[in-house]
Amino acid sequence: MKILPAIPRGSALLLVLWAMLLLVGATFGWIAWVQMRVVAHGEASHGMEARAMARSGLTIALHPQVTRLTPLPPEELVPGAGYELRLRSEGGKLNINWLLDGEEPLKITLFKHWLERHGLDFQQREVLVDCLLDYIDADTVKRLNGSEDDGNYHPANRQLTSVEELRQVRGTEPLTSKPGWQDELTVYSLGPIDLTSASAEILELLPGLGDARVKAFVTIRQGRDGIDGTADDHVFKDLSEIQQALSLSPAQFEQLRPFVGMSDPTMEIRSLGHSGATTRTIEVIARKTGGKPQILSWKE
Repeated sequence: MKILPAIPRGSALLLVLWAMLLLVGATFGWIAWVQMRVVAHGEASHGMEARAMARSGLTIALHPQVTRLTPLPPEELVPGAGYELRLRSEGGKLNINWLLDGEEPLKITLFKHWLERHGLDFQQREVLVDCLLDYIDADTVKRLNGSEDDGNYHPANRQLTSVEELRQVRGTEPLTSKPGWQDELTVYSLGPIDLTSASAEILELLPGLGDARVKAFVTIRQGRDGIDGTADDHVFKDLSEIQQALSLSPAQFEQLRPFVGMSDPTMEIRSLGHSGATTRTIEVIARKTGGKPQILSWKE
């Protein structure tokens, strides 16, 4: 029987220490993995709860009796979890499809005026509008500054389905490269500019309304706190009352009639839910007419 040589004590101690180090390392690795799984599970749980909070807020905002003037303070449904709501009228924005529909000169001029205020020079405005008209019309006839089928570029030959689709239209880069370019645009409103919610910057685009008249009107509309969309806003009964608030004669107001309306039922709803430090946001465009709101856009 062959006897194996004895392992020196020093070497044996090193082997034991090495085995212990491996065991300790494996233990710490396992503990770290368990902690990571616990954190991941907690984050997932918070994410689900934050989304549930956002949907709870959205349910409130979609109620037929809730308007942009309804007081909607932040809500904590359970400790550490709740939602915040922001409601904004789509009617106060410029509806691109409505402005371009029928190629009405007055509406086209208003749109070009808006483009000028956003820094586009004369040639850029002409190119952008002609390219947009070529993009949405049904024919293949190219306008002076426009663009029809060309290589990989193919106009949709229909109205825009979203504001972001403008990025796909040739000639729009001078506008779409600017930060916040889409904030005042929509494709969802009923069309005419809502005098009860449009910003002063939008109102000043309308013919016959100067800075002073718009400033005085917005002051009346905003109420005592000087903020749009709060409970103390002045509620106009009809367009005749708005005409008086604008200090316009019937004949002057008649010039505005093709461009304006009031109380557009289309709303942008932003519901921010939170659970702990985790947040989830749902953005919805809804048209609230009658009992059941019509969802036009949903993003989360």
